[in-house]
Amino acid sequence: MRKFSSCAILAALILATSVQGQGQDDGSFYSRYGIGELTSFASSQAQALGGAGVGLFSYDYMNFSNPATWSRQTLVRVAAGAQFNRLHAQDAGGRAERLIHGNFNALQIGVPLLSTRLGLGASYEPYSRINYEVSTTETLDAGVEGELPYQIHHEGSGGLHQARIGLGMRLTRWASIGASADLIFGIAEDERRTTFDSADLLDTRLVRSSRLSGLTSSAGIALSFSGEEYEISIAAGGTLPVTLKGTQVLTLGESLDLDTLGATVRGNVRVPIRTRGGLSLRFQNRWLLSAEVRHEPWSSASNTLYFTGFKPSNLRDRTRYGGGVEFIPAGAAMQASYLRRIAYRIGFYRDNLYISPVRGTDIAVKAVTGGIGLPTLFFGTRVDITFEVGTRGSTNQNLIRDRFIGVSATLNVGERWFVKRRLG
Repeated sequence: MRKFSSCAILAALILATSVQGQGQDDGSFYSRYGIGELTSFASSQAQALGGAGVGLFSYDYMNFSNPATWSRQTLVRVAAGAQFNRLHAQDAGGRAERLIHGNFNALQIGVPLLSTRLGLGASYEPYSRINYEVSTTETLDAGVEGELPYQIHHEGSGGLHQARIGLGMRLTRWASIGASADLIFGIAEDERRTTFDSADLLDTRLVRSSRLSGLTSSAGIALSFSGEEYEISIAAGGTLPVTLKGTQVLTLGESLDLDTLGATVRGNVRVPIRTRGGLSLRFQNRWLLSAEVRHEPWSSASNTLYFTGFKPSNLRDRTRYGGGVEFIPAGAAMQASYLRRIAYRIGFYRDNLYISPVRGTDIAVKAVTGGIGLPTLFFGTRVDITFEVGTRGSTNQNLIRDRFIGVSATLNVGERWFVKRRLG
């Protein structure tokens, strides 16, 4: 009955996030470029610690930043969550927009094949998001009637998703390795609508639909050294380059009626290697410190399909670093008061986008993160509330500055399955 209840709660949560995703409003203007705004989700714990998850070992969370950490599993784990963002975008002229949108975070599953020695991990999560709307007003020379105003609306939606499955194995008391197969796939749509103030002219829609997919793999290693009151972990991992093969279809029409223009175009997008390294320190089961650095040489990426701004002069190598601290006043004491068993977290990160509208200019992302991990009546199950507050870009060189606030809720269910009953 307990297993059924947990699965039902997760199913309801996933359904709610799916409905929210279908009705989301506009997102960042920067998601217009390339294959969209890149995203990742290691775990709700890592998310609150500035996304620094590559060196995190935990019995309470699956960590999808490093498959080597999947070796340390004792319970079957399922996690799912949703994130809601409030965005304030402002341009150099002082014009501003306030936007709200919601996204599905991830669905993660972990199974201990051999307790604390061999674990299986599987996940489904967003890889990139495209969600923007930009409008401009221009005029058309209508001869004797003078100038006729019209509006051009650029809109984008969709993005890529990632499905992963793999194994983590403990080789020795202090060394673990892991690897996964990663499928990246999705559909992106860019639309340009032209609307006229005059009823004598027909509104038009031009839609470019891109479908991409590719298979790659990730691997990681983690070294863990422990004493009576501490544990230090040093880890590294990476994802191999991948060629996303795809097709593009261009359609034109009035209102909702669209006709295909020309034949389907086939091509590919070459995504570079992803590398990451980090460490963590756990002390007295109360304190946890985590930090990591990621690097992606996007200047070596290439594509043979059309994506806005995706050209060598606009590509930037991406470097992200972050870290954070977790504090649980009661440590591992299960009989302590509820407030002392809550996990309190704070962190930060700095990132730069892999593509920039202005040649030679980095689009920086800076944010403070944090949250709490709430214990429940069920052993091994937590509800995590996480937040991030930060900025993206600036108003220099006619760019846009985003100020964002994000709040996410994640349910982490842990249960002991596949245990044979013993008669006393």
